[in-house]
Amino acid sequence: MTIRDEVSAAQETNAQETTAQETTAQDEPRNAGGTRLWVERTGERRYVGRSSRGAVVEIGDIRYEEAFTPGELMKIALAACSGLSSDAAISRRLGDDVDVTIEVEGPSDEAEDRYPALTERLVVDLSSLDPAQRERLLTVVHRAIDQHCTVGRTLKAGATVDLAVVGER
Repeated sequence: MTIRDEVSAAQETNAQETTAQETTAQDEPRNAGGTRLWVERTGERRYVGRSSRGAVVEIGDIRYEEAFTPGELMKIALAACSGLSSDAAISRRLGDDVDVTIEVEGPSDEAEDRYPALTERLVVDLSSLDPAQRERLLTVVHRAIDQHCTVGRTLKAGATVDLAVVGER
């Protein structure tokens, strides 16, 4: 084998390794912590959502009592994200055992098949705080949610959604 053949073979091997690495990188989930997320059909307009961490959620249309609709999941994700984003600030000032409920709502626009506006209501007892402490906590909570709630930030900014259908014809 000549030097030219060895260089050519090495370049081909490097190209194959690069392609294999790119394919592997594309196959790896691009979610937090490398978590894989998917849904599986379980019946007519019924799915189960799963994560590679073992989480499971029932999803279906409104007629299924024990399942969330996709719109409800989006709203719950928003409320949960607001809660997680503000949790440290709230519990630091009100204690680790503080009760917090975040209600979320928003009617759908049937003609556009979307939710034009969502409203959250964070319910927490602030009676142990003086007015200055209360205002400071409210400022910190709003700032924490505005800066760190990925779901809310995504909904406000909008996101592109790409769909690839994979299968044989």
